[in-house]
Amino acid sequence: MAKFDYDLLILGGGAAGLVSSKVARGFGKSVAVIEKGKLGGECTNFGCVPSKSLIRAARAAHEMKHLDTLGLATEAPLAINTDGVMRHVRSIVEKIYNTHLPESFKTLGIDLSFGDPQFTDNHTVMMDGKTITANKIIIATGSSPLIPSIEGIDKTPYLTNNTVFSLDTLPRSLVVLGGGPIGIELASAFNRLGVETTVVEMADRVLFREDRELSDMLAGKMRGEGLNIVTSAKAVKLSGDASQITLTVETQDGQRKDISAQSILIASGRKPNLDGLDLEKAGVRYNSNGIEVDDWLRATSDNIYACGDVAGPYRFSHMAEYQAILACSNAFLPVKKRADYSHAIWCTFTDPELAHAGLTEEEARAAHGDTIEVLRFDYSKIDRARTDIEEFGMSKIILDNKGKIVGAHILGTHASEVLHEIQLAKRFNIPFERLWQAIHLYPSYSDVIRQPSKYHYAKKMGSHPVIKLLKKVMG
Repeated sequence: MAKFDYDLLILGGGAAGLVSSKVARGFGKSVAVIEKGKLGGECTNFGCVPSKSLIRAARAAHEMKHLDTLGLATEAPLAINTDGVMRHVRSIVEKIYNTHLPESFKTLGIDLSFGDPQFTDNHTVMMDGKTITANKIIIATGSSPLIPSIEGIDKTPYLTNNTVFSLDTLPRSLVVLGGGPIGIELASAFNRLGVETTVVEMADRVLFREDRELSDMLAGKMRGEGLNIVTSAKAVKLSGDASQITLTVETQDGQRKDISAQSILIASGRKPNLDGLDLEKAGVRYNSNGIEVDDWLRATSDNIYACGDVAGPYRFSHMAEYQAILACSNAFLPVKKRADYSHAIWCTFTDPELAHAGLTEEEARAAHGDTIEVLRFDYSKIDRARTDIEEFGMSKIILDNKGKIVGAHILGTHASEVLHEIQLAKRFNIPFERLWQAIHLYPSYSDVIRQPSKYHYAKKMGSHPVIKLLKKVMG
């Protein structure tokens, strides 16, 4: 049997790489990690952490402007200075980065190095003239912003989520190209912080992967706060300099329109980080979406696995962690498990949040026809939302003709937390009408799940043949 330097070599020190390295050490394997940039990957440095910090600051600014809803008053005129916002965001990034410093890897017995690895075969990589061999390899190199082919973009300064948090001061005005989660989260935050913001989306609505009813509700609320949203518009040309840019868009009827601002943020998609790896030498196939893997997250070379953004299909840190555990387990344990994405969940962390589990109403109707049942419950009907003045939003539970949960969507405060009750019921096949029977705290936002569960139970009991008979007998 060939002798290797390590049992496992991991390319990438982001969420997927960090988790898989610790799992492998838990199995007693020798592990090395190579990171090209900074530990923590996209989520810590350019994604989840800084964006949520910015959103929190924006929420505070928004609340200050609406203190009258709580019976409070401020001296006029109210002025909010945002000059320190980005410094605050960077301080939070640094705080979280410091929880997984390089020294912590050494403590765990993991060899960590920084550089640009290149495959020479499916067991070997070269880095800075040094050869590293491993029995198994996990590719977890993540993703980066996809820059679209727009006339003039190569001559015009632009921001991405990798650079926007390096700003010292906020721009006066901003165009955000892309109405997906990254674009909408950042656009809504900048708008609340006083930046004149316009979102440009090629589809007919923003957040087009979300349930249409709820994404339309959210877009309406953001428009009400002053965010300009332009849909069904294709970006065709970009020009300008550091003082002002102009984006030319083309509408569906062929009309062209210029949108000007001080800066533009490109948030039109992601691409897998594959450049320079020489994957062909390792026998690893890939395409524009990432590395091709089977149901066990194994690449086209049997000893190589891939997980996280570089493999897809979902580009979220929690999905990267799920895949990392699975890939590492499948690499070393005798019992192999398939990746199961039927219970994937995510959340767009706007304010309010839009959380997603399973099928949207549109998808459910396509899969099950009109046999589905859609349960809605407004935030305005729960006491905790009333006390917090957070009455905007609703939960939307979708059941098949047997009463099984096939989808759940929540728009509202703390939606990302409340969704987990439905996620557990869905994952472990607990009938929705049973959830209300568990004692829930009062007052809490969990009522957007408990109450529709209770009403669904009452409706189901009311249509039960025995109950119907008793009603008839008893008049």
